[in-house]
Amino acid sequence: MLLIRSALAYLALIAAILALLPGMAGLGAAAVSLAVILGWRDMRLVPKVVFLVAGFALAFALGRDPSMIVAAAENMSRLAGLVLAVMLLSSVLGRTSDLQKISGSLFGGRPRVRYLSLAFGTAMVSVPLNFGSVAVVGSVVGERIRSNGDSPSTRNATRAVLRGFGVSPTFSPLSISVVLTLTLLPGLGSLQLLMLTIPFSIALLFSGLIWREPELEPKAGQVEISGVSATTSLVVTDAGLAPWFRFCALILAICAGVFLLSHQFQLSYAYAVTLSCIGAVVGARLLAWSRRTNPPLVSMANVSNELAIVGGSAFIGAVISAAVLGQINGDLNLPDWLWPVLAAAVPWVFFIAGLGGVNPIVIGTLAGGILGAVWPGSALVGLGFAMVTGWGITAFGTPFAANALIMERLTGYKAVDASLRWSLNLALSGLTAASALAAGLTLVLA
Repeated sequence: MLLIRSALAYLALIAAILALLPGMAGLGAAAVSLAVILGWRDMRLVPKVVFLVAGFALAFALGRDPSMIVAAAENMSRLAGLVLAVMLLSSVLGRTSDLQKISGSLFGGRPRVRYLSLAFGTAMVSVPLNFGSVAVVGSVVGERIRSNGDSPSTRNATRAVLRGFGVSPTFSPLSISVVLTLTLLPGLGSLQLLMLTIPFSIALLFSGLIWREPELEPKAGQVEISGVSATTSLVVTDAGLAPWFRFCALILAICAGVFLLSHQFQLSYAYAVTLSCIGAVVGARLLAWSRRTNPPLVSMANVSNELAIVGGSAFIGAVISAAVLGQINGDLNLPDWLWPVLAAAVPWVFFIAGLGGVNPIVIGTLAGGILGAVWPGSALVGLGFAMVTGWGITAFGTPFAANALIMERLTGYKAVDASLRWSLNLALSGLTAASALAAGLTLVLA
């Protein structure tokens, strides 16, 4: 059964890669659905609910307008393929020694430097690795705790890792949040969005310095590892420039491929990300063969939860968007003040729903599917900014986020403490700033 589920996931990925051929969208959607159904017994509650709602959306579309299903299936296949491509890339890169060296080197320096290194380092690693970045860097934090015990420095390291990953939905061109937002808001350009969200992400990480525990500054010639002073002979090993250079070159190559495919060849953003990630995976496989190694094919048997959430949410969003558009005859005659108010509310909706265990993909799909269909075209960047910033803050500030649960398993710190209690003030400050900026952008541009 596991082999069949993995084969179906790979079939969905192949269908997404060959999306320009007729019939591939339907094949991809069918493969995703079968993979979810076969993995139903092993799935969590939220993915099950999302997929059941997608089933109701399918029934609604059949009764309302069957043509909705075609666009919804395309949306489902495209975004499911994107997630599978990113997960495959993450698995391939996770095998490299460069990532272990980079993650270990982030613990050097004084407390402030260490915090920023971990936060920005995790953010960089999360560009191609997604949740894999939390597993890679978080495992190093867990090892520090097992070796030297709980301390302010390990708690601050946990804060930094969670916050570093939390901003990746806001600034990473490969993140599902950016891709979904650009997919649901087709009038919004990627550069237009990222030019605003990247500075916000940087400011948010620096603001995290305010909300962390005080640590003792190590004396000259010493470093502090998990609260224990050590001489330089015991410091965390320096990764050197070569691993960082290779890793950053890979990120730049993938991002350059995305922008080339989406702008020069006018491919959809999600499709461009999928092809660019698969190009990196194929390149890694060819490099392994050239070195006379043949690493085993990554199993995709345990991706039912991700496929249910992403594929189901994409299907729901497409149906809702089509239904809303079908009800609109001409421009909506709504007051101008309403758009900034809605933009200000979107980040808070993400966060409040996240506190209730609702995945940001669901809220993002509904927000983009409903509001994107009626939003003033000139002010789409306000809605897009609100969506990705709300998504990112929810990722590090709510205890049900997957990265918080991963860190709980690796470090032993309860997710409700590490994400919500330790970062609540930062999350509230970020939400306030995001709401104000989104409302201001919408007010000026609408």
